Amino acid sequence: PRLPEPDALRERFGLTRRDAEVAALIAAGLADDAIADRLFLSEKTVRNHVSNVFAKLHVSDRAAAVAAARDAGYGGRSA
Repeated sequence: PRLPEPDALRERFGLTRRDAEVAALIAAGLADDAIADRLFLSEKTVRNHVSNVFAKLHVSDRAAAVAAARDAGYGGRSA
């Protein structure tokens, strides 16, 4: 499956750069601990970004966030 580009997520949902990176990694199926490792952040910081992403995407869970992020548009990257 193709993954959304962070810039497309930023534009569509008004996410910060970091929130968009987190949203793209959520769409890729990564858990908070894996996102923290990938972005060199603490898990608490990732949880804060995930909460921000959920609020800005108007969703309440990861599955809905994945669907919204994947529907936002694709820039050609593959998983």
